[in-house]
Amino acid sequence: MAKQSYKNHIRFYPPHHFVFYPLMLLFVIAVAYFASKADDDKQIWIFTGMLGMAVIWLSFMLRQHYALTLQNRLVLLELRYRYFVTTGRRLEPLEEKLTQGQLFALRFAPDEELPALAERAVQENLSADAIKKAIKNWYPDHRRV
Repeated sequence: MAKQSYKNHIRFYPPHHFVFYPLMLLFVIAVAYFASKADDDKQIWIFTGMLGMAVIWLSFMLRQHYALTLQNRLVLLELRYRYFVTTGRRLEPLEEKLTQGQLFALRFAPDEELPALAERAVQENLSADAIKKAIKNWYPDHRRV
């Protein structure tokens, strides 16, 4: 497995990103083509296209929503645990001062960098992207969705 870093931390799900979405794109293109060529059935093709777009949107939203909701909960629990183990203090007081994006960016910080980077994120109000870029030794997260 390749070493994870800021440049390669985005993950794809091949059946969804490289099979389902390309097939749906071809479907939409085909519907648009047939709708442009149809004389009598144009409304049917437009309805079919709108139905296809609704299926695409729904599949994306459901896949993202379920996976990310659970992932966010688990990441926060792991972050709380790691912070407590490394500092002996609870993370909750800092959580109130950080956004979800900032907290989730901190998951990539190794134990040695986590406490200082969390404090710095609060003091300097670092963006999630700035937090990720500030990490010197990336702590990989290969299990995320």
